[in-house]
Amino acid sequence: MDLTIECQKRPEGSKPNALRRSGKIPANLYGHKGTESIALTLDTKVVEQLLKKGSVNNTLIDLKITDIPWSGKTLLREVQIHPAKRTPYHLSFFAVAGHGDTDVEVSLHFVGEAVGVKQEGGVLDTPITQLQIRCAPENIPEAIEVNVSELHVGDSLHTDELSLPEGVKIIAETGQVVVSVLPPQTSADTGSVSEGT
Repeated sequence: MDLTIECQKRPEGSKPNALRRSGKIPANLYGHKGTESIALTLDTKVVEQLLKKGSVNNTLIDLKITDIPWSGKTLLREVQIHPAKRTPYHLSFFAVAGHGDTDVEVSLHFVGEAVGVKQEGGVLDTPITQLQIRCAPENIPEAIEVNVSELHVGDSLHTDELSLPEGVKIIAETGQVVVSVLPPQTSADTGSVSEGT
């Protein structure tokens, strides 16, 4: 998913809390010129929309700094949340253009119903729901689909067995269990499993 947002350069000497009171959220852009960073401000409403539609280390964002001017593709690297108010109070962006492949985290989307659950009474176990991958910014998938429909009780799928989009590499440990079908529960809670559904 691509998003486009506009922001401004932060005035020198401005105080972050004063900015927040005036409806702005402080932010920083890194990576556009090596180690140099730009201090920015975004409207609170823009940040709220961004956080509804995008996610950290996953969504490619077209960032436009209207008063420098500068624009380019970035990733949202960090969102700091106020501990008491639970509202965002600082964002960090990383410019990805010209940096080659970038590391991101994507969700795993489990599809299908495992034979081992549907017919054999097993329980689907998903120890990993996010995966660290490396790819070009324009190839970042919104999610990686994991088809579980062929899994029987005792079966499992590992990271190196996943079907990945072209140009995407997993950078997590290879061979990690992504999903497995555990044997049926043998404790008292098996009584709550209804048959024939």
